[in-house]
This record gives sequence, C-alpha cells and structure tokens, in this order.
Amino acid sequence: MNEAQRVAIVTGANRGLGFAVSRRLAGNGLHVVLTSRDGLQGKAAVDKLQAEGLDVSLQPLDLDREDSLLRLRDSVAEARGRVDVLVNNAGIFPERESRNGDPGLLEVPREMLERALATNALGPLRLTQLLLPLMRRNDYGRIVNISSGYGQLARMGRGYPAYRLSKATLNAITCQFAAETRDENILVNAVDPGWVQTRMGGSQAPTPVDEAAGWVVEAALLPDDGPSGRFLRRGEPVDW
Repeated sequence: MNEAQRVAIVTGANRGLGFAVSRRLAGNGLHVVLTSRDGLQGKAAVDKLQAEGLDVSLQPLDLDREDSLLRLRDSVAEARGRVDVLVNNAGIFPERESRNGDPGLLEVPREMLERALATNALGPLRLTQLLLPLMRRNDYGRIVNISSGYGQLARMGRGYPAYRLSKATLNAITCQFAAETRDENILVNAVDPGWVQTRMGGSQAPTPVDEAAGWVVEAALLPDDGPSGRFLRRGEPVDW
C-alpha cells in the first residue's frame, strides 16, 4: 500500500449513484472503501470495479447500528490509518417504498419519520463523528452529504414528509460540521444530485447517473480553498 494514497469511504455504494461515485474516485487514484448493507451485493460491486483495475475494497455497513459503524471506523483505521474523503450517500425514501404511498404530514406514521431520520440524518452524523479524527491526523478532509431539493427550506413544499424532514436535518448537520471545522482543512458540503436515473429515482428521471456522480466527485475533491458549508447543485451554491 502507498502510505500517501488518499482513502475515500462511500456509503450505500453497491449500486446507483454511490457505485458511480466510487468508480470515479478510484479512477482519480484514491483507494475507495465501498460500503453496502447487503454484503453479497457489495461484493459483486467491488468485484466489478476491481475487474476494471480500480483500487476498491468492501466494508459491510448498516447505518442504523452503532456496532456496524464502529467496525467500519476500526477496520479503516487498522488497514489504512487514514480517511480523506467521506461521501454520505446511503439513504432511504420511505414514502416511495411504502405500499400506502405518501401519507402527507398530517398522517405520516411516527415509525416512518424515525426510520427516515435514523438512516438519512443520524447515521451520517454518527459516521462523521467517528471518522473526523482520522481526517484530522493529516489535516485534510472532504465530506459530502448527498441531500435533495426536497430538503431545501427555501423551496419546501408539501408531500413526502419523512424524506423531506430527514434531508432538511442532514442539511443542518452539514452546516454545523462546516462550522465545527471552519479553521481546518476539512470542507463539508451538501450536494443535491437532482432527480437521478437510479432505482430510487426511476428510469424516467432526467439526470444520468454518471453526470450526477461528476458533481459529487467535484465536491469530494475540492482544492484547499474550496467552499465549505454550502448546498451545491450542479456545482453551484443554492439557498438552503
């Protein structure tokens, strides 16, 4: 292993946007730790990228379990001794997964709200808490939280309350971590990739996966004088 090689962790990367981001980051010379809740799907994804000659390894991860988060931190610390890039990509859209569809804010079940907040906001929060010390070792870090226009307060609308509230919370977490690391070479931003052609977005979505991945990777590889505490869409800051 090249001791100077930068290490990126991408959550929820066995398919879709996370997979495309992992491919691009590895193509830029980083070692990518690809995480997946499903170990078999994660292994298939890693095998595919390794067959392309890319430097990628697998770490199973369940964002809702503290022991799983700790295992990821400990595994990377032991094997690599550093983390340079974290892409908090894993997430759920419970309203679209529900047989009953969108219940609206007046009728949304507490369980649906708690599940969305746990996976989409609290999981990334805890993982960032655990990995920031590894970034501080080398005075370098880039944290990208995959958000959504549905979580944008400036354009908040009705519908999909669990998903919207979880992404709005993730945006607030982004702002707080950016404030915490203001005097360090650690840049923390949220990226809205748009409506992307993934399993979550559907085939009717207008944005190809590789195009969206490019904007995420751009935020993950910002220069030292890059922005922090921003909500980025197509590489440009937008209102929170």
